[in-house]
Amino acid sequence: MPKKIDLSPGPWLKRISRLRRGPALAAAGAFVITSGVILFTGGGDSIRLEEFEAGKVADRDVVASEPVSFIDEDATKSRLEAHLRLVPAVFKYSLSIHDGMRRIYDRFTLFSVNLFREDPPWETYLFRVNAEFPGLFGEEALNALYHDPNREDSLEQGRRLLEFFIESGIFRLAPEKEEDLLPGFRELFAYNPDTAELLHNYGERVERERVDYSRIITLERLDGAVVRYIEDERLSQDFAAGAGSIARLILRENVFFSPADSEQRTAEVRSQIEPVYRYIERGDRIIRRGFIITSGEMEELRALNLSMERKDPRLVAGQILRLLVICLFLIFLMGKRGMGRILRSAECYMMTILAAAYLSGAALLNHFVRVEVYFPLSILLPTALVVMLPAILLGFPAAMVTAMILPLGAFLAESIDTTSYVFALCSGLTAAHVLQHARKRMDLVNAGLLIALANAAAALIGLLLYQAAAGLYLPVMFWAAFNGLVSALLVIGLLPVMEQALNAVTPFRLIELSDLNSPVLKRLFNAAPGTYSHSIMVANLAETACQEIGANALLARVGSYYHDIGKMEQPAYFVENQTSYNKHRDISPRLSAAVIRSHVKLGVEKARSLGLPEAIIAFIAEHHGNSVITWFYNEALKKEGGVNMEDFTYPGRPPQSKETAVVMLADVTEAAVRTLKKPTVARMEKYIQELFDSKIEQGQLSQSDLSFRELEIIKHAFVKVLAGYYHSRIEYPKLPAVKPDEQD
Repeated sequence: MPKKIDLSPGPWLKRISRLRRGPALAAAGAFVITSGVILFTGGGDSIRLEEFEAGKVADRDVVASEPVSFIDEDATKSRLEAHLRLVPAVFKYSLSIHDGMRRIYDRFTLFSVNLFREDPPWETYLFRVNAEFPGLFGEEALNALYHDPNREDSLEQGRRLLEFFIESGIFRLAPEKEEDLLPGFRELFAYNPDTAELLHNYGERVERERVDYSRIITLERLDGAVVRYIEDERLSQDFAAGAGSIARLILRENVFFSPADSEQRTAEVRSQIEPVYRYIERGDRIIRRGFIITSGEMEELRALNLSMERKDPRLVAGQILRLLVICLFLIFLMGKRGMGRILRSAECYMMTILAAAYLSGAALLNHFVRVEVYFPLSILLPTALVVMLPAILLGFPAAMVTAMILPLGAFLAESIDTTSYVFALCSGLTAAHVLQHARKRMDLVNAGLLIALANAAAALIGLLLYQAAAGLYLPVMFWAAFNGLVSALLVIGLLPVMEQALNAVTPFRLIELSDLNSPVLKRLFNAAPGTYSHSIMVANLAETACQEIGANALLARVGSYYHDIGKMEQPAYFVENQTSYNKHRDISPRLSAAVIRSHVKLGVEKARSLGLPEAIIAFIAEHHGNSVITWFYNEALKKEGGVNMEDFTYPGRPPQSKETAVVMLADVTEAAVRTLKKPTVARMEKYIQELFDSKIEQGQLSQSDLSFRELEIIKHAFVKVLAGYYHSRIEYPKLPAVKPDEQD
């Protein structure tokens, strides 16, 4: 069968299709604007080089407005020359000479052995050898071999001597005087004067060996090397005079300089040499007024001028891609994996505006404001403000991401230098940490003081590193501290506006919503006192449990207060508000279920009309999940037979967070434990565990991220609170009746 082609979109296309259009367009627009600002401000006015000349006194200062790196040609040339002088000359064996020396010795050995077997007179042996090998061997060496009593063994030892020197190599080197060099050898003087490189060929495998010139063997050193070999091997004088001398006479130069291989080694070294870079930091004073300009300063000036001219398109593309990577990284960290939830569109807009404003502001400051090197430019950036707003409105993870990514983005965009980056990072991280437990507006003022101290400390470190003058410490540290205080004050002013615009759940907003004297909670108390009491008890349970598992306890408490506000419309239909008569006796189970179900929808509508945050509305919509109203469903089955379960199912959704899941469990636990007679700790533990198991079986906790360990902690927290509430009390004895005559 032909293979089917899968035309379904891949996982990445599916993810792209799920992107929200508004936040995606906002992020794209912010990226384009920020890129334009950074590219526009990245360059500067070029320098008129004709105003300056080496050897003359400078009329004005020139300070680097941006970091510059350039190649130092002279230093690079010196480095290359030094490395090239270390390149060894390459020598290679001559295999043809090897084979020639071996053949001559083997022929001589075979010829001599055959003659020796004939036992010829000395003169015959001499004439026969000279006839076969004319002019090759001297009469003295042949005579010594002829009269050697162990001449056949000596010939074998002579072969070993020959092989030793063939393998060791006999080098042909240049004479000591350069003018005496033969053509081709003159190049040796350009290579390492101490060592050479010898190539060994083993078929397809080539090995390189470094050898010192002082240890190599040449023809001039060969006689001495042969004598040392004979002494080291403890060979006889007969051998030295006979077979040893014959082998010596056969030995020739067999290792020669290879210009091609040597040049290849030189080319390899050239390709590996890194150029020498010189660096100019932003704020460095290149030219000093009143001082003579040096050639090195002119070279730095030309490099700075070149960098300030119109940028290379490749550099522009690289800067845009670098900024794009930072933006994508920020978007990734602001996703569900980094934040623990999906940010709402309004929250995405806020983060987009903050990031674009911060990066663009840093670029504009760098372009238009000139400060001394010891004054961090980021003192003029409200980094703490940009971090404090997400810290309060979105939480600690968002603040940490903002504190780390935005200063890094400004640094990589070359809007701030290293000192400014460290200052901004210190200010941002401090702002993120000091607001973790902020609950009151006054906490913002205290946070501003702590940020001011951190800023002053960071500025002090920079001043010490730059060895600034003593008179500069106080003003720079003052402005650094002022940055932190102003950021906190601006947050106090902006926060109410941001809370309303984002409808955000901040600790301050939650404190306000937790006021039991608020109109909606007062109305709940008057209209449905039983529901009000139930909500207070659920809040106590949920807050305690969330504290134990590390969830947002304040959010759980406030959500508990409002989770049943939908019951205010028909409070008499809910058992906690009933005193003696149950209205459900007069209506059908189906209608009863409709009334019970409606309190979720009515509660959500009421919360939206009151302008409550979405995080609070989630408690109303999720505290029953999509579970079935079991009692009325069973009653309907008894009376009607087949019924649709959806008519008896709550219209909400299963809890999406740990806090809403805890409130669901607290809600069902508080209502159920009321029915227990004599609720002991053991009975409550068992009963609560059954309630939890039921919610798990119904799938109501599958989307809340609660673990079994946390469920166990929640159960014990509930038992602890309920045991204190339902503890047994002693029965007080009645007072004895007082007789009238005893009253006096």
